Amino acid sequence: MFKVFDGHNDVLLRLWEKPAHERVKRFIHGDNEGHLDLPRMKKAGFAGGFFAIFPPPEASSANYSDPNPPDAPPLSRAAALAATLGMADLLVKLAAESAGRLRLCRTVAEIRAAEADEAVAAIMHIEGLEAVGEDLDGLHLLHAAGLRSLGPVWSRSNVFGHGVPFRFPSSPDTGPGLTAAGKRLVAACNDLGILVDLSHLNEKGFWDVAELSDAPLVATHSNAHALCPSARNLTDAQLKAISQSRGVVGLNYAVGFLRADGGWGRDVSLDVLVAHAARMIEVAGENGVALGSDFDGADIPDAIGDVLGLPRLIRAMEQAGFGAALIRKITHDNWLSVLERTWKPEPLAS
Repeated sequence: MFKVFDGHNDVLLRLWEKPAHERVKRFIHGDNEGHLDLPRMKKAGFAGGFFAIFPPPEASSANYSDPNPPDAPPLSRAAALAATLGMADLLVKLAAESAGRLRLCRTVAEIRAAEADEAVAAIMHIEGLEAVGEDLDGLHLLHAAGLRSLGPVWSRSNVFGHGVPFRFPSSPDTGPGLTAAGKRLVAACNDLGILVDLSHLNEKGFWDVAELSDAPLVATHSNAHALCPSARNLTDAQLKAISQSRGVVGLNYAVGFLRADGGWGRDVSLDVLVAHAARMIEVAGENGVALGSDFDGADIPDAIGDVLGLPRLIRAMEQAGFGAALIRKITHDNWLSVLERTWKPEPLAS
């Protein structure tokens, strides 16, 4: 069985929206809801990944399964702070109460140690940094708590930049890029060794990061714009820039970013996912493509269903002629490799 390291999931949000006394036990013992829980992850060979802290909209009737929903409204810092701290606390609790079966990891060495012990390795990731102020107050505290990856924006604007809206068909070039605060954030992330996720940035923001950052360019959960012209997907020029920086893009299972018609029906064959992977490999190279499921954050193909469908996706890659070495890179090794090039070594204890 191939081990899977995944670029994006939203299980923390799914659990956080449940009653507080149920959250930990739902994950650890399994609730068979959504796409992820610990028993299913272990059964499927899910070795670890980026666990997103996503502060959701305060109030919205928008249907993001619509190919062209209204642009997401700004989120207040107070609401974002409550959600961010709540989900960060939940991730720490999951690790603490899992009897070592889930570990919050801050270094690649910790990830490898967790995998050696057959524990799930969790990276703390924030998707939409509204909880941090324009002067970056709070960033160092979150880093000390374990934050090692962040997306400055979700698909809405904030003090750091302009998120790419959910539009189809559309170019990702949808407005201005990073603000002055966003540029300071990129520099701070480089200094701290925090990965900057480009998945929800618009195209101008993407190129701003490419110009400013000394780290590999990473989009944790995006697909090929050439095959599905959603604003959320990456153009060939963006994929080439990721390759040139020795970065990575994670294949997103969300059906609206896979289908050529931009629809959100779940009747998507595994061949479509493999085609996106193949296109991104063609442009970004074998070392530049990984997996970024969006489990528990999007409608995904019925052919996958939930995390237990990962072996079916891997079989589809094999049937398409992907060799074992390439599949190992896509499912696992490319993520750990880019993290080694991005994260700073932990200081030695005095």
